[in-house]
Amino acid sequence: MRLLVLGGTEFVGRAVVEAALGRGWEVTVFHRGRHAPPDGVRSLHGDRTEPDGLTALSDGTWDAVVDTWSAAPRAVRDAARLLRGRAGRYVYVSSCSVYAWAPPAGYAEDAPLVEGASADAGPSDYARDKRGAELAVRDAFGPDRSVLVRAGLILGPYENIGRLPWWLNRVARGGPVLAPGPRDLPLQYVDVRDLAAWVLGAVEQELSGPYNLVSPPGHTTMGALLDACAAATGGAAELRWTAPEAVLAAGLEPWGQLPVWTPPGSDLHDALQSADVSRALATGLSCRPVGDTVTDTWAWLRDIGGTAPQRPDRPPVGLDPETEAKVLAGGGSGPGGGVPGTTP
Repeated sequence: MRLLVLGGTEFVGRAVVEAALGRGWEVTVFHRGRHAPPDGVRSLHGDRTEPDGLTALSDGTWDAVVDTWSAAPRAVRDAARLLRGRAGRYVYVSSCSVYAWAPPAGYAEDAPLVEGASADAGPSDYARDKRGAELAVRDAFGPDRSVLVRAGLILGPYENIGRLPWWLNRVARGGPVLAPGPRDLPLQYVDVRDLAAWVLGAVEQELSGPYNLVSPPGHTTMGALLDACAAATGGAAELRWTAPEAVLAAGLEPWGQLPVWTPPGSDLHDALQSADVSRALATGLSCRPVGDTVTDTWAWLRDIGGTAPQRPDRPPVGLDPETEAKVLAGGGSGPGGGVPGTTP
């Protein structure tokens, strides 16, 4: 297989490249040259946001294109139009954010989508950028040669958003850790390597259409995730499980200040932790245990010195130590930790 990856040097794109190389595929990577791609690829340079930025892609044919772009849809439009006669299939890594807010628990690929998106648009908000890019791919490659990978929460090595790296570094630091409960809160995410494997399988199977791409709901829990962080880091952290009502009463921001966590029963939890993924499972999605994702991410973090890369277009995540200490100290002590409503 001949694969073209637009990007391919960070997180999702890099995982796709490494998986393809592992299968013996011939891989071309088109990127701006800011980060080195894995060894073994053909490297083309260009900036798709600049005039004539796609010149390096003027020649060549590929069995498939994988694109992870997250900004102005017109950049995907231009690439897809340029490649439609020279690539067999276009796989666009989109997001479950393209569904109209707030999607109900158990939403599938036929749920209502955000309005106002356009393939010709400049940068807007994340949901419309992703939906506009989907429209651009469908316009250029048609419904039978386009794959729309609507990913949910993505974790694993090379993460440049900061969610799992923040928890790993926080737990490794030790001491009392504000652990947002309940412990058995179901989580839905996908290891970036499992996403990459499914993408390549989609190319091999000549799939088309939209797919929610994340683990089954409840693949793990908040408790299992943080326990895995403690086991991987070997730190002396004390997880103080705190009821969601107490977390919210303290003014803490779900998902942002407390990465991965969403309050049970909320629209946010339904949107981020309850997608129907039966289509992806039926076409080969396989999800590794949470312990493997956590352990491998910790090993990668240590290899690079402990500080994960940060995408410039995403805000930092995590709770600062002063705020955490203040919240933990606010309610005295108890069997579950330091704020009212704690759970053991």
